[in-house]
Amino acid sequence: MKSPVKVGIVGCGYWGPNLIRNFRSLSACEMQMMCDVDERRLQHLKTLYPEVEGALDFDHMLNGAGLDAVVIATSVRHHYAMAKASLQAGKHTMIEKPMAASSAECEELIELARRQGLVLMIGHTFLYSAAVRRIKQIVDAGDIGEIRYISSRRLNLGLFQKDINVAWDLAPHDISIILYIMDEEPLRVSCSGNAHVTPGIEDVTTMHLTFRKERCACIQNSWLDPRKVREMTIVGSRRMIVYDDVAPLEKIRIYDARVEVPPHYDTFAEFQYAYHYGDIYSPYVKQEEPLKIECQHFLDCIQEGRQPLSDGVQGLNLVKILEASSASLKQHGAAVPLTGEKVILEAPPLTKPYQARRPELVGA
Repeated sequence: MKSPVKVGIVGCGYWGPNLIRNFRSLSACEMQMMCDVDERRLQHLKTLYPEVEGALDFDHMLNGAGLDAVVIATSVRHHYAMAKASLQAGKHTMIEKPMAASSAECEELIELARRQGLVLMIGHTFLYSAAVRRIKQIVDAGDIGEIRYISSRRLNLGLFQKDINVAWDLAPHDISIILYIMDEEPLRVSCSGNAHVTPGIEDVTTMHLTFRKERCACIQNSWLDPRKVREMTIVGSRRMIVYDDVAPLEKIRIYDARVEVPPHYDTFAEFQYAYHYGDIYSPYVKQEEPLKIECQHFLDCIQEGRQPLSDGVQGLNLVKILEASSASLKQHGAAVPLTGEKVILEAPPLTKPYQARRPELVGA
């Protein structure tokens, strides 16, 4: 019988309480401490979770609470310093997205975790979504043919951030899904946007990722839209997938639709596109909370000495794209080149040989 992992969470604002709730529900976890600089916020959470200790001092959390693992759910500007301190204190560490404010900070944290032999995991929650895992299965099986492009919209009214723009706030979800499905980094990134409310902080952006084989992805983000939209369209050469995360039941719809170019023609008059319209069907997707699966995965990796699906390398790959998007914004949408290399999906093992588990089996 494995001992429960003693977990502490720092940052109890918007997302922290969701993490506390999920970790508390897991038998492999002993939810021991929650930390925040806002005493009133801690007092409120103590009324909900009286058995969990509250702390205002992060140093005490690291050095005086006997924790095995620390989860960081603070503003992005604090991620690097807190994660570095946590790893130096010998704690397995999970960081909410994005991993840090620069790729240099990400690389330092990855190397520190490697030297310490600790689990470093990034909160790319949608990689633990049953719907996204099902889409990955469908794409990998070749059911939709070759991917031509991906279009994604993540829009809502607020929540406005003070230290990052809307691309850094919302696009990580879409980028992590796109990299997972494409299984490679983009060649180039371009991004345009405007700051309507807070000077210097874009609240509307459109990001364009260019991949090999003439494939691309477009990501639209906004804090100014009247509706909450979480939609992604994956267009293949044979079929198309529409993923609507807001839909209560049919989150995935597959359209048997495509456009075909005639293989042979002698004159332009003979040239005709062939439009194919077939059925629309929705595969079954098990209803489960992705965050709960993500939290369990973190505990599993600690107890079994495995690298997470969303490890530090995944966090680094994503931050590189966000950095390129910021550079493009400063250049009025000019394309910024990236390596375009295959995404590194596995890192070296921790305490025992790493046996990869396919994402569709995470939490199974």
